[in-house]
Amino acid sequence: MNFLELAEKRYSTRKFSDRPVEDEILQKLLEAGNMAPTAKNIQPQRIYVLKSKDAVAKMEELSPCVFGAKTVLLFAYDETEEWQNPLEEGIHAGVEDVSIVATHIMLAAADLGLGTCWCNYFPNSKAAEAFNLPEKERVVLFMPVGYPAEDDKPSPRHDKRKPLSETVKEL
Repeated sequence: MNFLELAEKRYSTRKFSDRPVEDEILQKLLEAGNMAPTAKNIQPQRIYVLKSKDAVAKMEELSPCVFGAKTVLLFAYDETEEWQNPLEEGIHAGVEDVSIVATHIMLAAADLGLGTCWCNYFPNSKAAEAFNLPEKERVVLFMPVGYPAEDDKPSPRHDKRKPLSETVKEL
């Protein structure tokens, strides 16, 4: 399968099976994230692997978007490490860096037959509190990861795309 086929095949999984993700497979996902480019290769990302029943239950208390996954990845960045644009104050790359890392993991998961869902529907600061993250870290997203349930299917919105003429402009 080529990249465009993989990108088209991937969808947001909203119902996971009870089958746990094997440690070797999880390691491959984390390695894919570690290969992601970050601004100046600073790598400010932090990935918290939530696998214990207690940790996953904490995430379920914060959001309805765990969808029965037995493994959840919580993505944050260290704001003292993120790249700062010297040409314009307030422009920095922590969120973008974490997003690139999460995208690498999401696509690697699809390649390995796993499902994921990019989730922002939760109180980020409460998640940082619940998991006792360092004060200098900012939570960006979480991602349930696992094997899709047999009856899981893409959202009806999955295949709806605006034409490129609406989203791409040549200057």
